[in-house]
Amino acid sequence: MLELLLPKGRIFNRVEILLADCGLNLSRPDRVYRPTVDDDRFHAKIMKAQNIPALIELGSHDVGITGHDWVQETGADVVELLDLGFDPVQIVAAAPEELDATALLARPGVRIATEYEALTRRWLDAQGADYRLIRSWGATEVFPPEDADLIVDNTATGTTLRENGLAIMATLLRSTTRVVANPRALEDPAKRQIIDELLLLMNAVLDARKRVLLEMNIGGGKLESLIARLPAMKSPTIAQLYGSEDYAVKVAVPRSEVARLVPELKRLGATDILETDIRKVIP
Repeated sequence: MLELLLPKGRIFNRVEILLADCGLNLSRPDRVYRPTVDDDRFHAKIMKAQNIPALIELGSHDVGITGHDWVQETGADVVELLDLGFDPVQIVAAAPEELDATALLARPGVRIATEYEALTRRWLDAQGADYRLIRSWGATEVFPPEDADLIVDNTATGTTLRENGLAIMATLLRSTTRVVANPRALEDPAKRQIIDELLLLMNAVLDARKRVLLEMNIGGGKLESLIARLPAMKSPTIAQLYGSEDYAVKVAVPRSEVARLVPELKRLGATDILETDIRKVIP
């Protein structure tokens, strides 16, 4: 059995959908932190993302899903196996807009509020700053100017910082959600097989989300012009229509190209164009 740690909070819903698309469905009553997985190879528990790297390192859990920022903050001895790309954020230093960042860091005893103590200390020590660190427990952006001179916090768009009169002065780290594992679990052949299979399915789902399947018919005389325009993972699937000189064409294309591609295919003579979502792409 593989012990799996899942992140609590808003990211949980995205992780739950990803696992369901992989074929692993979770069920749990409200406020229960030990969901049931409909695959008896897995035992799951929900924890705060901040705690997951250290708990994976301890070895009572084999695989977890957490932010790269918390892996770096805790310094946990875990292996990052897959970047899911969820929840992209930057860990930034920010100060009141009217203050000069260079002068601020040159002050003796500059006050910094943050949840990221280790990352912040490494950054400040590299600047040669004389500082006092204040551990925040959320709402870090409201500390300046009365209770801190600057903050180190995560941000996706910077909107909350700007709304509180703060300007970014440095970026310490860029982070997304990662799948991490205990090194010893990777050395266990039975657990490694389950982990590899899980990663295969996750990669297949993530790749499928970037693509759609297009199917269309085309006259024989227009086929080559159509094929020359089609992007494909390898090459399109082509079959002659029964009792006709026309062809059926099937191809997986990047989702981002569909809005431009479909009208162009129509102009090239394609008919009966169908667009279908793909569940998994397994090379």
